Amino acid sequence: MSQHPAPEPASARPAGPSGTAPLEFLELLARGAPAEEYERPGLRGHDRARLLALRVRSELEGRRRREAELTALFETAHDLAGVRGLDDVLRAIVQRARSLLGAEVAYLTLNDPERGDTYMRVTEGSVSARFQQLRLGLGEGLGGLVAQTARPYVTDDYMRDERFLHTRTIDSGVRDEGLVAILGVPLVLGREVIGVLYAADRRVRVFEREQVALLASFAAHAAVAIDTARLLAETREAMAELEAANAIIRDRSAAIERSSEVHDRLTELVLRGGGVEDVAAAVSEVLAGTVEFAEGEGARARAVERSRRDGHAVRDGDAWVAAVSAGGELLGALVLGGHRELDPVDQRTLERAAMVTSLLLLARRSAGEAEQRVRGELLDDLLDATGRDPRLLRERAARLGADLDVPHVVLAARPATGGTGQRETTDRQRLWSAASHLAATRHGLAAVRDGGTVLLLPLRGGESAGDTARQVAAQLGAAVHVPVTVGASPPVPAPAAAPGTVAAACDEARRCLDTLRLLGRHGDGAAADDLGFLGLLLADGRDVGGFVRRTLGPVLDYDERRGTDLVGTLEAYFASGASPVRTKDVLHVHVNTVAQRLERVGRLLGSDWQSPERALEVQLALRLHRMAAR
Repeated sequence: MSQHPAPEPASARPAGPSGTAPLEFLELLARGAPAEEYERPGLRGHDRARLLALRVRSELEGRRRREAELTALFETAHDLAGVRGLDDVLRAIVQRARSLLGAEVAYLTLNDPERGDTYMRVTEGSVSARFQQLRLGLGEGLGGLVAQTARPYVTDDYMRDERFLHTRTIDSGVRDEGLVAILGVPLVLGREVIGVLYAADRRVRVFEREQVALLASFAAHAAVAIDTARLLAETREAMAELEAANAIIRDRSAAIERSSEVHDRLTELVLRGGGVEDVAAAVSEVLAGTVEFAEGEGARARAVERSRRDGHAVRDGDAWVAAVSAGGELLGALVLGGHRELDPVDQRTLERAAMVTSLLLLARRSAGEAEQRVRGELLDDLLDATGRDPRLLRERAARLGADLDVPHVVLAARPATGGTGQRETTDRQRLWSAASHLAATRHGLAAVRDGGTVLLLPLRGGESAGDTARQVAAQLGAAVHVPVTVGASPPVPAPAAAPGTVAAACDEARRCLDTLRLLGRHGDGAAADDLGFLGLLLADGRDVGGFVRRTLGPVLDYDERRGTDLVGTLEAYFASGASPVRTKDVLHVHVNTVAQRLERVGRLLGSDWQSPERALEVQLALRLHRMAAR
């Protein structure tokens, strides 16, 4: 790139003839010399040329300044066009206005149509909190006048300028900020003033017309940018609302589809005879939660009662509860866990599932009551009509899933309720319902007899009648929530073959039940064999051999295998007042021998064989054994 030598300063050359002065003025213009150089002594006497040169210089300076301002203005417009958020647009406007005019402070107020004033929105270079929160009534102060008249106003010393309506609030804010010279131009959009843009200094300053025009031009661009940002924000908000509406539509559509799906599934369940558990599983899958059926009111009694009263599902903590009721009777509730909020369509789905559940429960109850009646009638015939044809009894039992040709046990059950009247009636009804259900699950029969319940259940392999009685007492007690006492008969080999044996067994089971109640063993279960000599007294058959065998069997077997006489030692021991010393005299053996024999008896009969109750039974069994041997 070629370089030119720097021009020699005019002050370094001697003044030429008068014809050369205009050339020197041109050189000063060419290099942009300051105005002082046009007053050098060597150029005096050329006033006309100097004035023309100074005028040309002023014009050039103005053109350069306007060019710079226009460039800055176009750059600002370009920058504003790239800003999207309203806050970012306002901040960019104020920052650029301060930069364009070289002002110490720039700020922007926006009009508030609802309150009828204009308020401070953005500041740049401000240090006063009071100033940053100013609100100006229309016509108040410089800014309020600009906002009211839509015309620019400028002052080189605001506090001394009487053209403006001064208020204590505005003057305090301006004084706190220390502002002196202020220029304000309107932000106009169409015919509406939307705000005011300001440039201000903390010293006296005269804003020239070109600066006022520049800020006004910038404000015009800024108003368009603000409007664009607002429109963009409104568009985004509208898009967001539209997206939200679409999301709601999608959710509702999905909920309706789920509702339709669960309706179809519940209909299918009803048609194929599904149960309550099937309904809960179907609703759990559709609602993406865990649905359980709770009998009665359960732990959520208040929520269940509110749902039953209102007829709608209600929220209870982090769960939703829908009462299952029919004809005013509460049957239970469906509980949906893990849902603090529930779509209205899903809520109706849960309510519909509760309605279907109530129908299934009523249907199951009707079927169960019918089956209970049939089972009760068959057991009544076995107890009362002893002359029934065994073949017909077997056929009726087979239709109920029962086999009357296998060993059964008769059980008499009664609730150990302490109440009377309605409470006792309720407990008996619950016992009957629970006993019927137990009989159905164990392929047996149940009937109401003499204020209690009688069951005929098949004996399971390895179980005694006493084992069955204790199991049934525990199961029925847990079902009715009160102790249930159960007495059992000896096993009945084949009820269908000899119906009369069932009635006799029932009488023995009731005597066993009465004995347990007299002994205070409420909530317990037992057979006559479990009651020792009391069982012997209760039994119709008076099974003496069985009692002796149950009491002394291990000792009798030991004597038979070993050829010993432990039975004789026991007789001598009890006859001697349970004294080993006197017993050794009766048997003519050493006392250690007596002790060894008694220790052997203890290993055979159990360590408690000398307890008062066991000792009484052992002595009675010894007497009966001796009498039977004569």
